[in-house]
Amino acid sequence: MQRGNIFDYKNYRYFKIAVLVILVAFAAYLIFEPAVGHYGGSVLGYGLGTVSALMVLWMAWYGIRKRRYRSSGSTQGWLSAHIYLGTAMTVLVTLHSGFHYGINIHTLAYALLLVVVASGFFGNYTYMIYPRQMSENMGEDSLDSLLLRIAEADKLARQIALVMPDAINNTVSRACRETSIGLGLIDQLRGYQPNCPSAQAVDDLTAMANELTPDQRKLYRELYTIMVRRLSLVKRARQDLMYRARLGIWLYLHVPFTIALLVAMTAHIIAVFVYW
Repeated sequence: MQRGNIFDYKNYRYFKIAVLVILVAFAAYLIFEPAVGHYGGSVLGYGLGTVSALMVLWMAWYGIRKRRYRSSGSTQGWLSAHIYLGTAMTVLVTLHSGFHYGINIHTLAYALLLVVVASGFFGNYTYMIYPRQMSENMGEDSLDSLLLRIAEADKLARQIALVMPDAINNTVSRACRETSIGLGLIDQLRGYQPNCPSAQAVDDLTAMANELTPDQRKLYRELYTIMVRRLSLVKRARQDLMYRARLGIWLYLHVPFTIALLVAMTAHIIAVFVYW
């Protein structure tokens, strides 16, 4: 999928529609000002609120449609509309409120909308940036192939380290034993292990080079090469997991907050028509 096309889809069709919607809303806001000032319960407020509510439902339907999508056509048009009209909807809802906020269900619905829109922007950013970086990081490799190569490097490094001085053997054993690759969500998101044993092992081996006998240096060079290559593989595996985690983490905000927004919006509408 060509990610850039979502912005210039059909010669910026939805950008133009979004700008038009915003301009019409601002014009209506400036022209039709109630005697008591702008607020959600005015005729204009009801109109903007109705349009905004319909847009929220349409945006939520996009997520359902995207997951049901199979093979006919492209979702680029839907995504382009989702981005631009979602931005326009934020302006409409702000004007609908008349810039009146408080500790109530109405302001809660507005706050949830902002979180949903912000998380959507972040999600779009990740899908624009990380797939390319993932390809650059992995090349022709897969995560499984990297892990297999790391395991093979572990085995070979341990075998060589067994005939080396105890300090080297312990350093290699610790690196192979204590190096972790994305064991938890936090580790995956940051893409590195604090005080990484593999990086420390390479540094320690560098410092130990002068302590070896001439007979040990040949094995040392082979072992050092393996550990440096192993560290590179570990970093690439962590980077891949980091990109994958960041591609998915925004949904942990976007989807639950979208559901919360729909609930709060429903309560907001009920409160307006029952108590006002």
